Amino acid sequence: MNYQTEQEKFWATDFGNDYPSRNEGEALIASNIALFSKIFRSASTVKSVAELGCNIGLNLSALNRIHRQFDLRGYEINQSAAQSAADQKMAEIINTTITEPLGMDKKFDLTFTKGVLIHINPEKLDTVYENLYKLSNRYIMVCEYYNPSPVAIEYRGHQDRLFKRDFAGELISKYNLRLIDYGFNYHRDAYFTNDDTTWFLMEKSS
Repeated sequence: MNYQTEQEKFWATDFGNDYPSRNEGEALIASNIALFSKIFRSASTVKSVAELGCNIGLNLSALNRIHRQFDLRGYEINQSAAQSAADQKMAEIINTTITEPLGMDKKFDLTFTKGVLIHINPEKLDTVYENLYKLSNRYIMVCEYYNPSPVAIEYRGHQDRLFKRDFAGELISKYNLRLIDYGFNYHRDAYFTNDDTTWFLMEKSS
């Protein structure tokens, strides 16, 4: 696989290989179940879901437990993580970068990212947005670090590896999406620990 940005290489190789050891376990799956349970209150007709940047499949695992009949697909740049997700046999996993146009062999009721857009080179965001939009039949959800204006911050001692901005606002403006619901995850939640991220559920215009 050819990497066009330093961020892709970062996640596809050593750092990405080590990431799952810091982010796995039943507690995270439980937090994801709680998150998606809130989201599906406003998107109750969803039957198929595609995740861009699924890593080892913690979000897909939560979705599978919510509804075993969900048609699930995940895209993941790191080969080791993609294999771990595929081994669980709960979703179709495609080992590829999401910063290039993805094949549009099928569409999904919901497409989403969770903690992924923040690690994308800003020059590649438009392509990722386009993938989210074109793969979706109806809903798009992003759960990321929010900031009203673009800013880069240090990430585990590395520069230019984490970017905050108003991802949802950019998607809404770019594609004339309708904001359906949104919420905040707080890291001090006593039961469902998560990062301080904000999620936005959007709907494509009819």
